[in-house]
Amino acid sequence: MPVYKAPVDDSLFVLFDVLKMEGYGNLPGFADAPRDLVEAVVTEGAKLCEEVLQPLNLSGDAKGCHRNDDGTVTTPPGFREAYKQYCEGGWMGLSFDPAYGGQGLPAALHAIIGEYMSSANLAWGMYPGLTQGAMAALHVHASDAIKDTYLPKMVSGEWTGTMNLTEPHCGTDLGMLRSKAVPNGDGSYAITGQKIFISAGEHDMSENIVHLVLARIEGAPGGTKGISLFVVPKFLPNADGSIGERNPVSCGKIEEKMGIHGNATCVMNYDGAKGWLVGEENKGLAAMFVMMNEARLSVGIQGLSQSEVAYQNAVAYAKDRLQGRSLSGPKAPEKPADPIIVHPDVRRNLMTLRAINEAGRALVIWTALQADVLHRSEDAAERQKAEDHLGLMTPIIKGVLTDLGFDNAVKAQQMFGGHGYIDEWGMGQFVRDARITMIYEGANGIQALDLVGRKLPANGGRAVMAFFNEAGTFCAQNKDDATVGPMVASLSKGLKDLQAATMWFMQNALAKPDNAGAGSTPYMHMFGLVAMGYMLARMAKVAGEKLGNGADDRMTAKIATARFFFEQMMPETGAHLARISAGADSMMALPAEAF
Repeated sequence: MPVYKAPVDDSLFVLFDVLKMEGYGNLPGFADAPRDLVEAVVTEGAKLCEEVLQPLNLSGDAKGCHRNDDGTVTTPPGFREAYKQYCEGGWMGLSFDPAYGGQGLPAALHAIIGEYMSSANLAWGMYPGLTQGAMAALHVHASDAIKDTYLPKMVSGEWTGTMNLTEPHCGTDLGMLRSKAVPNGDGSYAITGQKIFISAGEHDMSENIVHLVLARIEGAPGGTKGISLFVVPKFLPNADGSIGERNPVSCGKIEEKMGIHGNATCVMNYDGAKGWLVGEENKGLAAMFVMMNEARLSVGIQGLSQSEVAYQNAVAYAKDRLQGRSLSGPKAPEKPADPIIVHPDVRRNLMTLRAINEAGRALVIWTALQADVLHRSEDAAERQKAEDHLGLMTPIIKGVLTDLGFDNAVKAQQMFGGHGYIDEWGMGQFVRDARITMIYEGANGIQALDLVGRKLPANGGRAVMAFFNEAGTFCAQNKDDATVGPMVASLSKGLKDLQAATMWFMQNALAKPDNAGAGSTPYMHMFGLVAMGYMLARMAKVAGEKLGNGADDRMTAKIATARFFFEQMMPETGAHLARISAGADSMMALPAEAF
């Protein structure tokens, strides 16, 4: 059976020792989150994930969801009961607006608990995860009447939410969607169309499901300029907040898919279902992108989560499995063989996972704190800087952490040899579940194109220049530091490669856009390496300071992990730069018929 222990100490180290959460005390909600409260919240969240959610992961994958003859869906055994505990604990509204029943605590706590939840049970975590994204979109764009009707019920967890974008004939290219909205004459619209791949589209965990649906109002312009967003509930709300008659929206089928079997991924049919406009007509994509950006960060966390839980199980197995002898002599002479953790190639895999997990966690929490600044600060300059950071880092976190999350799940599975291919060990589930994170909420190739085509040139390159300046300043200030000096030399080289690649795009992509497309994925991963390296260097610096004050061996381990990253992984920026600067010629040379 797989195991999982939430990395509470690592999360708190990043939050307080590296990122200095106390320094955000001027923001609303932070004064209500002193360290002792944060530690209690994170510890309780970890307990829920370890003791309630994780034991349901393997069985939920085996049982899956079942569509009944009446179109309703039954979730795996235990899912409903776990969801009830989650709601009773107030976890849905942890960082949400208190005006609607939320607790208003920092979004960074939500991100931390989100990692634990997805590590423990990714499929289960998608039910509240989609709801929180829908809540965010409604909070920003919906009318007061809609917010008052839906948000309190969603914050309490009584009602859940979904996001309905994709149709059978269009995925990323939403301008092709065909779902239509016809005014009913009473302020509502009749929504007709079919949506596919709708996570948590139908289930038995909440009494109502609130669908956010993209559709085109009759007579609206074609393409993305004519798309509007609607709130379409499964059951129509009564004036007193109770649920009324059933809306003609139904689950046509549950997709049979590679992983996340415990989540109901549905084909949803809208047959004149009643919905209400969210935001302005023909401005639906702007409203939906609030949810999309929230979802992309959450999916990046999912990639990290599968890497973490796979790593933990691989470490446990590598310490226990006896196979061969150490190249430098027996390490367990009293046993017939040494545990495989003594072998350098096993260590290479485990250290790779460990370094990415620690760096990715720090990158996520840093970005979550910037989301708090954006939504809570009264300082316009602070908000702008935070918004720039979020725009730049969202495609990197989504694309890089999910690509690496899948790769790392495979590496961890490899540690088990043939046992990793056997279902009872659970490693195959981590691989299968991690795979979807690279695809949904915008496939990773789209994330790379977004980074290179939109985020780099935005506002004259303001966001990327701010990152270059911050990382470069850290390098300059710490090049002679006893602990991180050698790491800073490697980080500086990676940063120079990243700056060179950025300049290459500026000089070669405008006249030949295929150059940008050809180099976008290597660039995204290069940026991810540098950003993660910056996080690891900051952590190593703090760890060195703590060691000087008599800290425990955890700090020594953090320094060793960072050292491995800079020696073994950061040099890959040079290879990425070579790929980018080669351009698109060889990639685009063959005519389509030659394939």
